[in-house]
Amino acid sequence: MRTFLALLVLASVSALPLRADIIQQILVKVNGEIITKTDLEERQIRALRDRNLQFNEANLESDETLKQALMEVTPSILADAIDEMLLVQRGKELGYRLTDEQFAQILENIKKENRIETDAQFQMALDQEGLTMAAFRRQIERQLLVSRVQQIEVMSKLTISEEEARKYYDAHPEDFRSEATVTLREILINVESTQPGAVNVAADEAAREKVEALRARILAGEDFATIAAEFSDAASKANGGLIGPLNRDDVAPGFLKTLDGMTPGDVTEPIRTPRGYQILKLESATKAELQPFERARDLIADKVFGEKQRVEFDNYLAKLRSQALIEWKNQDLKKLYDQYMAKTPAASSGH
Repeated sequence: MRTFLALLVLASVSALPLRADIIQQILVKVNGEIITKTDLEERQIRALRDRNLQFNEANLESDETLKQALMEVTPSILADAIDEMLLVQRGKELGYRLTDEQFAQILENIKKENRIETDAQFQMALDQEGLTMAAFRRQIERQLLVSRVQQIEVMSKLTISEEEARKYYDAHPEDFRSEATVTLREILINVESTQPGAVNVAADEAAREKVEALRARILAGEDFATIAAEFSDAASKANGGLIGPLNRDDVAPGFLKTLDGMTPGDVTEPIRTPRGYQILKLESATKAELQPFERARDLIADKVFGEKQRVEFDNYLAKLRSQALIEWKNQDLKKLYDQYMAKTPAASSGH
């Protein structure tokens, strides 16, 4: 006998499409709108694919990993499907819809982002996902309605007081502490070698003399970046030898001692590296510091707004659920759903 899990899923990926005259098994009604077994299976398949699980109906009974993954994803899938349906219904109540002009613009944007040049190429992409254009448009419209409802019904009503902002700032100082950094410029002169690991004394001396001559020109007033761009063998020459800004924690401790004795504008003595001789200029250095409240205000607002948005959106969904008529046609699924919702911040009201 097939287990309950096997009954929940899954039409084989290679299975033929259902005939139009086959009556779909209804799992739940939300304000009269139905979620079918096929709807659930399609969401389950996408969720399992996101986990890189290979599956088919034949191995469902014997694959414990697959069965465990299915049990983990199904409750949240049910909750998301019901919440999405409630938001779409609310969007339609408010008169929102996807116009032909909006859909055309969205299609153009998708084509540009994915470098799709023709309608035929786009249709091939839809075919690979098992979608018709009509089904794709319905997906886009549902996303639009959900986004509009969230924006108008939740986000537009959120405000952040000065007291809330300061409270967050005081409670999360680590969020507003800037790291100590250094910004450098470099000039590297390679030491040519005919054999790996061999030291060519003449080449070594020539490289050292060259880098010392360049350093002397810089100390005499010539621009470090200009000389780096012309003579350096490092890849950074394309940016005038610029390196950084670097987090001080990422700089070798031994080199930090050298930097600590420098002020912006100072140039090091030649430093022997595995590749050759290098000189460095300290462009700038910043200390770790706590940003003052006034300078961090925009970042604080974003963080507080994000937290409030999550809370208010959860409360809004809870309100929609409490006002909805949710009729379960499968009691095992209802049990999974109720258990899942009991663990969420905005638990359902018992439908």
